Amino acid sequence: MDNSDLILVVDDTPANLAVLSEALNDAGFEVAIATDGELAISQAELSLPSLILLDIMMPGIDGFETCRRLKASEITQNIPIIFMTALSDSTDKIKGLNLGAVDYVTKPFEEAELIARVKTQLKLYHLTENLENQVAERTRKLEETLHQLQQSQVQLIQSEKMAALGQLVAGVAHEINNPVNFIHANLKYIEEYTQIFLDFLELYQKNYPNPVDEIQEQAEDIDLEFLQSDVTKMLASMKIGTERIKEIVFSLRNFSRMDEAEFKDVDIHEGIESTLLILQHRLKAQPQRPEIKIIREYGRLPSVECYSGQLNQVFMNILANAIEALEEANAKLTYQEIEDNLNQILIHTSVINEELVQIIIADNGCGIPEHIRQRVFDPFFTTKPVGKGTGMGLSISYQIVVEKHKGQLKCCSEVGGGTKFVIQIPIYQTKE
Repeated sequence: MDNSDLILVVDDTPANLAVLSEALNDAGFEVAIATDGELAISQAELSLPSLILLDIMMPGIDGFETCRRLKASEITQNIPIIFMTALSDSTDKIKGLNLGAVDYVTKPFEEAELIARVKTQLKLYHLTENLENQVAERTRKLEETLHQLQQSQVQLIQSEKMAALGQLVAGVAHEINNPVNFIHANLKYIEEYTQIFLDFLELYQKNYPNPVDEIQEQAEDIDLEFLQSDVTKMLASMKIGTERIKEIVFSLRNFSRMDEAEFKDVDIHEGIESTLLILQHRLKAQPQRPEIKIIREYGRLPSVECYSGQLNQVFMNILANAIEALEEANAKLTYQEIEDNLNQILIHTSVINEELVQIIIADNGCGIPEHIRQRVFDPFFTTKPVGKGTGMGLSISYQIVVEKHKGQLKCCSEVGGGTKFVIQIPIYQTKE
């Protein structure tokens, strides 16, 4: 909270304005005043206060209409508004909250309570403002990075493409990690502050078990017991959300190990799972189709000596092609027909012998005609419209498996019978 925060007080009663201004000034705030709704709107657009204390019952336009117009303006819509009212009708309170107010102060009010509520809302306002700025800046940088990559990809040779992709994914993971860590760290303090408020409220309730009717009615109106339990649940869910993003960042880093210049022992299943996590948004149910089901038939594989980042790119290319094949087949079917023959991708891993492991990725899409199947590994060959693909994905995959790892990559398919890619990788790489 910044002590130079400007608070706009809107009230048509001079005595109230005087008391509020004095209390806020004593707390270190700057104060602006307005005596009606029209003046309040003009003053808010001109001075952009950090918070508005708004009376409901005023001549001309009342507090509700003033709030509605403030929230409808792009200039003032994000300024937090605390209503001041003598009303105890829950309908009026709900109406105000629905219009965008963040809190209520009931007249006559305690000065300490008013200042506490103002400080709490200002803390939340500044925290939200800072988070939004951080996320917007990170998003802008990510968009710029992605745009630059898209412009350069077509011009790079195959090896440069692989390196650029690894750097991009690692960069994206790094950029996402910064704001997520910022949010996650601040949630800890928000959780502590919230618990302090709840403990204080519980202490108050313990020592004053029989509050005056007005407080009791207010507690019932706002469903205080529900709010006390729900706020901790909300914070817990937010923490889970940030932890989930951190897991995705970890998978991005694991996926993007393109810069490793040496063969390393790698868990193949871990690479497949990190790739599936990145593609998860494309596997989920869509308005035009149910989810694409992943069937895992994992064998007991030993660690495999390989370039893990490049092998992950092979999994990415083949799985992405499988998803596109299923979507292409779905375009010709109704939703019910798709449900009757659910989209699925089978991933089967096994040990062939003491030297080789095998990974099969198969979809139940519409299959590939023979004259196209014979060319799927040719550089720049694609059946997609102009601008929708470079035709390099499977060619690069073939290079990685066959040339870099001395393995095999085969495509088996027939029209109406789905498509299967078979990858065979040596467990150990022989040094030349």
